[in-house]
Amino acid sequence: MYYAVIFTSRRTEVEEGYAETAIRMMELAKQQPGFIGVESARNEMGITVSYWESLEAIKTWKANTEHLFAQEKGKSTWYKNYKVRIAKVEREYEF
Repeated sequence: MYYAVIFTSRRTEVEEGYAETAIRMMELAKQQPGFIGVESARNEMGITVSYWESLEAIKTWKANTEHLFAQEKGKSTWYKNYKVRIAKVEREYEF
């Protein structure tokens, strides 16, 4: 069992600093204890799913100083809106 943080968003037209910050957030997330992995897709709607060992690991990532700055920049500049969902993954399979 592990947890998934599902971040869906709709972007504004502002590009300034977005790509660099997105790359940096991925680098930082990978360094966080409890991080398992991430999947992301962007088109009309952005969808990023990150995977974590525990709710505590998610809470620690949310409170990361650089991540907090990126969250505020997202609210003020990069996103029209976004939604975060946290789900418990109880089973996984693939083809």
